[in-house]
Amino acid sequence: MQLTNDQLRCFSEQGHLVVRGLFSRAEVERYRDHFMRLRAAGTYEFDQVADKPVEGDPLKRFPRMIHMHRWDEPSRRWLLEPRLAACLAALMGTEPLAVQSMVYFKPPGARGQALHQDQYYLNVKPGTCVAAWLALDPADERNGCMRVVPASHTWPVLCARKADPTTSFTDTTVELPSDQEVRPVVMDEGDVLFFNGLLVHGSLPNATLDRFRRSLIGHYIPCTASEVTAFDQPLLRMDGTELWLKAAAFGGPCGQWVDRDGAKVLEVSGVNATPTWTHE
Repeated sequence: MQLTNDQLRCFSEQGHLVVRGLFSRAEVERYRDHFMRLRAAGTYEFDQVADKPVEGDPLKRFPRMIHMHRWDEPSRRWLLEPRLAACLAALMGTEPLAVQSMVYFKPPGARGQALHQDQYYLNVKPGTCVAAWLALDPADERNGCMRVVPASHTWPVLCARKADPTTSFTDTTVELPSDQEVRPVVMDEGDVLFFNGLLVHGSLPNATLDRFRRSLIGHYIPCTASEVTAFDQPLLRMDGTELWLKAAAFGGPCGQWVDRDGAKVLEVSGVNATPTWTHE
């Protein structure tokens, strides 16, 4: 898989890129069936429902799964998939290291996840992570597709605040100016959304009665990084060999929006506390 110059420019300028049809429908069906079988079979380490579960929460039946590659061979093979490795190397400009695998089931009626930045959770130093987000179902605004803030990857890590628990299963979000564009990313099954770890993103609830919005996600960091959170170690090189880096501490300086001459500008003047949840 070779990305075009236009695709590389899009990722550099906007902080995200959708590669259409990177995986076939037959491949997607196999992944979807595999993870639905795993989900029906029981519970696993790192399963996560919500910061604040609610009565009748559909995520109680379909909690997201994290770090499946540590015990599930199909997850490990997908995380190290050569097509992903080629795209990531082009987007990062260096060898990627795999740090995390995740599956979101997002059944009908499930809450979304408030806007956030992955760097807040992984705390990569130097640099940041890149996510590869494979749509296992068609994703649109009705079933809670991903939403992104274009070009927000040029911002620092923003200061966290409380999210609305009626629409978000996580209790943390970031503040945006009232006129800031938040763009839906409509995807078909097999499409992969790559995005920078500083890009502000999230999703709204699944408002359908009969459609899942399942997704398979990998998070990667550049081989030039020297720190990442202990939760995401050991890392994997794309040939499958393990390695460890210095464990990064949570928290640190964060950006806040301030009024200056009638305009909202970012100023790094706050300090983030340790996050309570991991990311989408």
